[in-house]
Amino acid sequence: MDHLMQRMEKELARAFEASGYDSGLARVSLSNRPDLCEFQCNGAMAGAKAYRKKPLDIARDVVCELTQSHVVCQAEAVPPGFLNFNIAPEALCEYLSEMEEDDALLVRKESEPKTIIIDYGGPNVAKPLHVGHLRSAIIGESIKRICRYMGNHVIGDIHLGDWGLQMGLIITELSRRKPELCYFDRNYEGEYPVEAPFTIGELEEIYPCASARSKEDEEYRQEALEATKEMQKGRRGYLALWKAVLEISTEDLKKNYERLDVHFDLWKGESDVQKYIPAMVQDMKDKGIAFEDQGALVVDVREENDAKEVPPCILLKSDGASLYTTTDLATILERMELYHPDEILYIVDKRQDLHFVQVFRCARKAGLVDQDTRLTFLGFGTMNGKDLKPFKTRDGGVMRLENLIGEINDEMFRKIVENRSVRDKDADETARIVGLAAVKYGDLSNQAAKDYVFDPERFTSFEGNTGPYILYTIVRIKSILERYISEGGRPGEGRLLPPAKESEKELMLQISAFADAVEGAYEDRAPHRICSYIYDVSNAFNRFYHETKILGEEDKDRRNSYIRLIMLARRVLEESIYLLGFSCPDRM
Repeated sequence: MDHLMQRMEKELARAFEASGYDSGLARVSLSNRPDLCEFQCNGAMAGAKAYRKKPLDIARDVVCELTQSHVVCQAEAVPPGFLNFNIAPEALCEYLSEMEEDDALLVRKESEPKTIIIDYGGPNVAKPLHVGHLRSAIIGESIKRICRYMGNHVIGDIHLGDWGLQMGLIITELSRRKPELCYFDRNYEGEYPVEAPFTIGELEEIYPCASARSKEDEEYRQEALEATKEMQKGRRGYLALWKAVLEISTEDLKKNYERLDVHFDLWKGESDVQKYIPAMVQDMKDKGIAFEDQGALVVDVREENDAKEVPPCILLKSDGASLYTTTDLATILERMELYHPDEILYIVDKRQDLHFVQVFRCARKAGLVDQDTRLTFLGFGTMNGKDLKPFKTRDGGVMRLENLIGEINDEMFRKIVENRSVRDKDADETARIVGLAAVKYGDLSNQAAKDYVFDPERFTSFEGNTGPYILYTIVRIKSILERYISEGGRPGEGRLLPPAKESEKELMLQISAFADAVEGAYEDRAPHRICSYIYDVSNAFNRFYHETKILGEEDKDRRNSYIRLIMLARRVLEESIYLLGFSCPDRM
């Protein structure tokens, strides 16, 4: 099914060809002067040299062919050779009627669905989520939903950090505090306690204490490194402690991600792929691509056209220990073996770019992935405060994610209560829904790769390009529809009519761009394109609302058409916010 722009391109292609010119010149774009026209085509300018004619003459020839068109109207040739035109109201109405009837709103889904694994989240166990984890979770969840909406089989994997030094630090600190625990007795042969020897609160105090001490006490750090090695080699008591840490941390992480409406299909971690590492490393040795360099085992991943130096990919350190690189390679191996993905997409801080260049090149050189499997790195920028530095608490510490969400919810609660549109008993839940929209939209409305300023005051505003403004627009549409039904109206009666006024046509035009917005966001892995789309739809609806007596329209057919139009507006807005990862309350 052709989108609106493509239908107009086909109509212009017909007119160019009928005028004796190449149909390939009929490239249509949105007008950069919407006060003059809705669309434009610069094909006459491009064809002037080939046909040895003035661009304006070519444009006038095409305009003549468009006089009888049922798709475009008000076509005009403008010096030095631009083609300006609008879409015919009837053609626009026809397109929206087709959108109404289509479950996918004319989005063209994948004809050959792909299996896509999205690696996002990436928290370390034993550590609370903080604001630094926000972007990966929000961007990853949205892209996962967009890829699924396009018909793909998508697997979201949190990829826990559960096998590194933080485990050795916890073991070491716990052994100092509670040396009598059976986990530290090498001769203990019984069953280990079902209940962990710490709560999540205690665990979150133990780790930072141990981490800080390891930076000041080298002997303590070496003890933690040794504990990490012993755990990884299978020391029974240490593995039992690791299991306790993992269970308690995972339970807490799930609660926090649930608050963000972020959901993972896999809760795998670095520990899950340790069994693959020995054979993988040996295979690289056998192939002759892994070699020793200053005691470490490395793979050369340089390429001839590198603009800057790309260091070797380190598989094992001089003491035989593996690194994040090793674990990431083993994870690729496991994913190919278990899921055979067409693409593995990593949503990680953009400062990890070099790491993933090394990992991807090494994976291909070692034959860990099929030739046609895409390995994609989507690096995101930092979330900064108004001082343009990474977002902190008022006293300069790293803010816990649950505290940030709590502050946003409190601010939304205050505004909602002041608005007095929601009963007190519903205000908490409404504040939670709108607060989450404020956070997610505030993040996703920026291009992922760019740093942005997290401004709670602006993000929670009901005006401007914000999540609450989008939700307020949807709630306004819901309110109109509820009143319409309460007055005896039946949604779905009648049919859409061609627009009778400018604001109505503008709303129709904005709604018609849904498929382009979603497909573009999918192709570019760019949720900000959907944010931009729904902001335009919301602005167009609110202008139409203020200029139109929707329920007061005396012409029944026109009133029914208005209702169908705003129902379609609500539908594209609700589909869009689902893809962005948030929902809408009934009242605000």
